[in-house]
Amino acid sequence: MVTSFFQFSVRTVVNSGVGARSLLPEMIKDLGGKRAVLYVDKGITQAGITDKIKELFEVVPGAVQLVGVFEDIEQDAKGAIINRGAKYFKECNGDALIAVGGGSVLDTVKAIKWMLHNKVDDIRNELLVGNIMQFWPEAEYIAIPHVAIPTTAGTGAEVSPVAVVLNEIAGIKTNILNPFISADMAILDPELTVGLPPKITAFTGFDALTHAVEAYFSPQSNPMADAYALQSIRMIVENLQTAVHKGQDIVARANMLMASTMAISAFCLTINAVPVHNIAHVFGAKFNIPHGLANAVLLPSVMETMAPFYLRRIHGFADALGISNLPEKPEDCLKVVVAFIQNLRTKVGLPDTFADFNVNVDNMAYIVAMVHSDPTGLFYKIPPEVIAKVSMEVSGTSLGVS
Repeated sequence: MVTSFFQFSVRTVVNSGVGARSLLPEMIKDLGGKRAVLYVDKGITQAGITDKIKELFEVVPGAVQLVGVFEDIEQDAKGAIINRGAKYFKECNGDALIAVGGGSVLDTVKAIKWMLHNKVDDIRNELLVGNIMQFWPEAEYIAIPHVAIPTTAGTGAEVSPVAVVLNEIAGIKTNILNPFISADMAILDPELTVGLPPKITAFTGFDALTHAVEAYFSPQSNPMADAYALQSIRMIVENLQTAVHKGQDIVARANMLMASTMAISAFCLTINAVPVHNIAHVFGAKFNIPHGLANAVLLPSVMETMAPFYLRRIHGFADALGISNLPEKPEDCLKVVVAFIQNLRTKVGLPDTFADFNVNVDNMAYIVAMVHSDPTGLFYKIPPEVIAKVSMEVSGTSLGVS
């Protein structure tokens, strides 16, 4: 029984189901919005999803207008683009936010919402030293109607109270933590994810798995968060391969969306030591590696290298993975688990190193310093020898570390 203090809160109302996007105009209206601005990236528009959203407001004209579409969002929620997105909202005289896309789009809109509420002109100046952390009841309610619709099953950004922002000035990924930047409503419509390419489906799925892993093994873990983490792990293992190799399978797509939402909820409710994310943020920011792919490559390597961190709860995690005939000794169980994750990664077509990227880890002191200065390392400092060993393993070079 857990007797130490923990807090559990999930604010966003989740609406899940095929065709659930049809509820969007009515949601905006019920939230008090009249002039909605839609945020997407160019890939979403090219996939025809932007038109599907616009049609919802055209077919049944009503009290809510779609007054603008901002399409300039890129990989990672970049500070300069967030600034432009906030300016665009004001130019449109908008009063409601709609985010449709992957984590970069959803986080961009959360950051825009925070900027608008706090009357900030350049978000990068607010994030020069890392995180902004604002908690209830000190954090103020943000009265801007906000609906998020994920088109990938990985980040869970549609419900998380965190926006990861790439600060180009500081050259680091930073975080805004505030319970009211999350969307009021989230729509999980699997039909909007069936066109996602296999590789992106795979590494966003591994992003969700990593969220669940880091939540379950967190020093702040608790029974309520465990329920989300363990169930999401089961659903990812059962559905990820189908979603990757049979992309039109609507059941697998729906299950991955739900698993992603649950995984990030567990992650945000237990956030403390997040070694995989800590290193992934540095490799992502420095070498332009998609976040989910960085997590996929790093996850088994970090678990193997930091074995003592994972041993206490490894059997419960292995059970959730569905592994039978587990060794009793935790060290042996961990080896089986690492092999399982590596095998799953191979089955969904993901690499085991960053060999396809221009990764240079020759200056290991710099890599270690970046990992230690990354805002996600606030609560737990990874030993330098661990960072070095993992970095060399995943770099794709032939060098090794003794």
